[in-house]
Amino acid sequence: MLDMELIRKDREAVATALAKRLDPAEVNRALDEIQRLDQERRALITEIDAERQRRKSDARAYAAAKRAGSAPEVSAPEAERKQLAELESQLDEVQSRLRDQMSELPNLPADDVLPGGKEANRVVKTFGEPPAIEKVRDHVELSRSLGLVDYERGVKLGGSGFWIYTGQGARLEWALVNWFIDRHIAAGYEFLLPPHLLLDSVGFAAGQFPKFYDDVYHLDRESAPRGQFLLPTAETALLGTYQDEILDATKLPLKTFAYTPCYRRESAGSHSDERGTVRGHQFNKVEIFQFTLPEQADAALEEMLAHAESLVEGLGLHYQRSLLSAGDASAGMKKTLDIEVWMPSTGKYKEVSSVSWAGDYQARRAAIRYREPGGKQTRFVHTLNGSALATSRLFPAILEQFQQPDGSVLVPEVLRDRVGTDRLTPLR
Repeated sequence: MLDMELIRKDREAVATALAKRLDPAEVNRALDEIQRLDQERRALITEIDAERQRRKSDARAYAAAKRAGSAPEVSAPEAERKQLAELESQLDEVQSRLRDQMSELPNLPADDVLPGGKEANRVVKTFGEPPAIEKVRDHVELSRSLGLVDYERGVKLGGSGFWIYTGQGARLEWALVNWFIDRHIAAGYEFLLPPHLLLDSVGFAAGQFPKFYDDVYHLDRESAPRGQFLLPTAETALLGTYQDEILDATKLPLKTFAYTPCYRRESAGSHSDERGTVRGHQFNKVEIFQFTLPEQADAALEEMLAHAESLVEGLGLHYQRSLLSAGDASAGMKKTLDIEVWMPSTGKYKEVSSVSWAGDYQARRAAIRYREPGGKQTRFVHTLNGSALATSRLFPAILEQFQQPDGSVLVPEVLRDRVGTDRLTPLR
């Protein structure tokens, strides 16, 4: 959520930044309505405060008159009590409408983020070279020939968009998850295993609701009167863990991570380059997260990027880093950089990690603050998150980039002890 004070003081700058993401006319309409509601709210607060002050003054005068023996034997008129209640009710309604309007505004993109959609994304780093493969097999063919994934029985169990890792495929998937966990712990991140069912208030705090409310799986209201949903990413849970808390400034940055499956309603396997495990309704991901002081955020973003990239490099995969445009990044993020691995079968790169800086946007929604030692005022923390990493896309990238002419696939050296072999071979 944006800072209302910033809108009051520098509406033009806010409008210019939001125009990177939204139509300028739409931005101005939204800001007009927000400022109108803000003015109405402030006027009502002034009126209510004046009415309360008048009542206090009348009460003091009445008490003094009573002590002097001249107070009338009457109470405050019922109409006056009703008027204050009506004003307070109006204020509640205006504040609710203002909160709804503010919650729908996206974050302000960072200065170096370009306007536009995917066409405006910029590749800012490349690691390695695409492997030279004479006859490329795609990861679906390789998974089947090597006995790593059972797509048909996955559909039988869960429907379209689900699969089962089998045999050495299950070992490879789990080896990735455990290697990531070990690397994050070594980098100073605290390991959390959060619930997979979260309250709707947590989705709002993360900035996913209300805009992306329909993208996740919800429990029915009879089963979950407070509203619950299956988490689409551990980012949501890691942020919500510290909702409504004041953090110790001396302990920032606070670095946490979690492993969870991710559950999403998005269209699975609808494009030829998103077959197999590239996109589905349930996939595994390890997520890193940081809560920082505002002045620590730039360094934290670079550290998280370097850490996530070290994992892809450790696996020996060719990848690129892209700075996303304002229109292609998540609405709640100021800045997002994607780490994208090369998929030989399609000649395209696929994102395996998004490392993002939210500024204080999420912290305002979640009421996560810090207080300087000895200080009284609190300020909002900055939050950053990063996939480290999404295994459902690394898995096919490993199969395709390390495939051999005889149909086998080399296992990345860092995973061989965990998988129990240095090569995956076709079933006989």
